[in-house]
Amino acid sequence: MKYTKLTLLAAFLIGTTFSFGQKQWTLKEAVDHALTNNITIKQNKLSIDSSVKDKEIAFGEFLPSLGASNSNNFTFGLSTGGDNTRSSANRYSFNLNTNINGTIFNGFRNLNSYRQAKLGIERSKLDLQVIENDVSLQVVNTYLNVLFAKENLEVAKTQAEISKNQIKQAQVQFEAGSIPKGDLLNIQSTAANDAQNVITQENALNLALLQLSQLLQVSYENFDVQTIEVGTPSAALLYSSSNEVYKKALTNRPEIERARLNIENADLSIKISKGAYLPTLSYSMSAGTFYVTTLGEPDFFSGIDPTTGLPFTVDRRFSTQLNDNFSYGGGFSLNIPIFNRFQTKNRIAKSVIAKDQAQLSLESEKLRLQQTIEQAFLDAKAAAKTYEAAEVSLEAQREAFKNAEVSFNYGSMTQFDYDQVRNRLVNAESASIRAKYDYIFKTKVLKFYYGENVID
Repeated sequence: MKYTKLTLLAAFLIGTTFSFGQKQWTLKEAVDHALTNNITIKQNKLSIDSSVKDKEIAFGEFLPSLGASNSNNFTFGLSTGGDNTRSSANRYSFNLNTNINGTIFNGFRNLNSYRQAKLGIERSKLDLQVIENDVSLQVVNTYLNVLFAKENLEVAKTQAEISKNQIKQAQVQFEAGSIPKGDLLNIQSTAANDAQNVITQENALNLALLQLSQLLQVSYENFDVQTIEVGTPSAALLYSSSNEVYKKALTNRPEIERARLNIENADLSIKISKGAYLPTLSYSMSAGTFYVTTLGEPDFFSGIDPTTGLPFTVDRRFSTQLNDNFSYGGGFSLNIPIFNRFQTKNRIAKSVIAKDQAQLSLESEKLRLQQTIEQAFLDAKAAAKTYEAAEVSLEAQREAFKNAEVSFNYGSMTQFDYDQVRNRLVNAESASIRAKYDYIFKTKVLKFYYGENVID
């Protein structure tokens, strides 16, 4: 019984390990994994964190700065004592000071810098969105390449199996004297080529899987994807024109929004530069105290004044001096700019130039987007026609192959002519698969720019 339990446990662990190693990734899992683990995406997320800190730094400019200082000094020789008289003695002094400084008004520069920092967060988020979109589309494309390679492999295996069956049939015909040995050798040669094509397609599939695993940054060992039933896509385009896609893309593409924010950021830079023309009003407050003692002398003692004959008490203790010597104060400072060597004027001019550049960048981004969508629309349109033509050709080649099989089996078609028909069918099947996945991906590209989900 103990041996049986151990055997069952071992079988369970082995089966679990095998099933884990044979995990097949879905398209959604692949995209989600890439978005979570891609190094470039992680770097851009850190850029967002950095932008948040920039905003906190800008907010800190509104707050006062508080500082405290303390000094401990020993003097030997001529110095000032606690009674403010100078004499030659060894003394120790203790000073404690605090101060508060802040800005009341500086031409709205702090306010506009804070607004710029908030824009910086939004721009960093848009940068991240651009990267995430690119990575998602790249994963979808690579995933479809794997499915394309799998279908090609299945076609190659089917053709190889047909060739094997033909060898058996030809062997029987040759032994019966129905066909010459040359025909048998031709069939065997075709079967060998088909078997070699299977190996070629297996290598193509392995390469496609390797590219996807590297993109996901996971181990290639036992890596596989789940087959998606893409079916037969409609040859009709999803959108009536490229302009329809372009108008929608202007409202959802992060590249366009980022370019608009750059113009807004340039406007704030102009305001910050102009703020240098305005006066700056600041305030400050301070408080402090000190303690001084002559080394070797007591801080507290009593006696009789020899001049007046009256008793007196001297209290130079630490706590007493700190209390008696405490002082505080505050004030305002107004700085009015008059002439600063045309620095402000030139900085404003540079900020205006930067805004002009940002506006041109927006127009350039729009033009690039329009051209990309126009190219993608034409590519999808051409892919639709190619796919439709490939389907018609495939159906015709299938019918031709059926007729050729019947003729070949009855001996009314030569092996050479039969191979020609079958090769045309193989080529038509490959062309159809290639056209299908090319059309699917190009359609997803249009959906991508239109703002629709491409992971379906």
